[in-house]
Amino acid sequence: MTKPDPIPARLAALKAMSVTQLKSEWQTIFATAAPNNSRAFLESRLAYRIQELTYGGPDRETRRMLDLLADEVSGTLTRKSQIADPRNPVVGTRLIREWNGVEHTITVLRDGFEWQGRPYKSLSAIARAITGTRWNGYRFFGLRERKRGND
Repeated sequence: MTKPDPIPARLAALKAMSVTQLKSEWQTIFATAAPNNSRAFLESRLAYRIQELTYGGPDRETRRMLDLLADEVSGTLTRKSQIADPRNPVVGTRLIREWNGVEHTITVLRDGFEWQGRPYKSLSAIARAITGTRWNGYRFFGLRERKRGND
């Protein structure tokens, strides 16, 4: 009786395989033909699946969050709730940020933010409009995710 290869060895072996061998491995793992001949795609997807089968996939809450994100990106909200970022303050909160001597006031809405009478989907979009450069909106406005156990 032989032991299966340890996961790191299996993942390293993918790098040494030809595209034909990767497609064969795909057929074995997924029980379907490989969707394309892209070496990078085959390697990364096979590596993920090998780890997923060994260590388990995302938990229920993570899958739910990913489904909601996919719905929001595609614009088809088939699920009942939207994602609420835990860093977002309570609806109606006003965020105040000074930039280059100008005070900017942002209002938190149920489905985004408002600045200068215009709705925005993200704080990053507002930060970019204010500064002219890309910013992480939460960082720009001083909002940070709470650390667990420090409440």
